[in-house]
Amino acid sequence: MRKSYRISNRFRFTVFVVLTIILLTTVINFALGLNTAASLTVQEYMDVEVKSGDTLWNIAQDYMPDDMDTRKAVFKLCSLNDISADQLYAGMTIQVPIYH
Repeated sequence: MRKSYRISNRFRFTVFVVLTIILLTTVINFALGLNTAASLTVQEYMDVEVKSGDTLWNIAQDYMPDDMDTRKAVFKLCSLNDISADQLYAGMTIQVPIYH
């Protein structure tokens, strides 16, 4: 003997099916990483030639965003170019990120 099921409320059943499909789609997108916008952005850089008397602090203040802390900007420039402040010399070219 086989048990048969009957839909007693068509509206509730439809809402259940729609919500289940939305939930499954969301879970699959999170699992596959399809919802990350950071992977779609590409950081652009510009080359800056260091002049005599320039410091990383001055370069960070000139080229980095105004709302960014200068200490963080100097750290970012150092890690991006794999240098420290004492390795900076005139004529050297460093990369600076472009913020839009």
